[in-house]
Amino acid sequence: MARRSKNQLSLQVLKKFRIIFGSVRQHFREVEQTCGVTGSQLWILQEIWKTPDIGVSELAERLSIHQSTCSQLVEKLVARKLIVKERSKEDQRRVGLRLTATAVGILESAPGPAEGILPEALQTLPESALLSLDKSLVELIGQLRIRNDKLADKHLSDL
Repeated sequence: MARRSKNQLSLQVLKKFRIIFGSVRQHFREVEQTCGVTGSQLWILQEIWKTPDIGVSELAERLSIHQSTCSQLVEKLVARKLIVKERSKEDQRRVGLRLTATAVGILESAPGPAEGILPEALQTLPESALLSLDKSLVELIGQLRIRNDKLADKHLSDL
């Protein structure tokens, strides 16, 4: 491929990343303006609504974030009285999470999807496209001069 056309192609790809990142940021701004919570907090509320009494470990797994990050987000929501922690009657070591009425109201007024527009869009892709995209992104990440793998465990709205 000629140098000029490879340069043009890399710029076209760069523009697509800008569209993705900008659209994601716009969605999270809308969530925060409408609901008063961040995108990651909204997703947490949705997961607790879907599975009352969920624990922090399972919640972190569902959001694909580190457990300590999830714990910090949960504590902020507890402090805002959007989540309550309850010990299991069967196993006092287990703490489950439940929504308050205020949190349910936030979910009802929230612009969807709660998990964010990028995870939703990725879910709609065929498996072959996801595999190809994953392979290409691994190659791209390998070319980065500065790389922080810890960011993989953070929610996009918290970057």
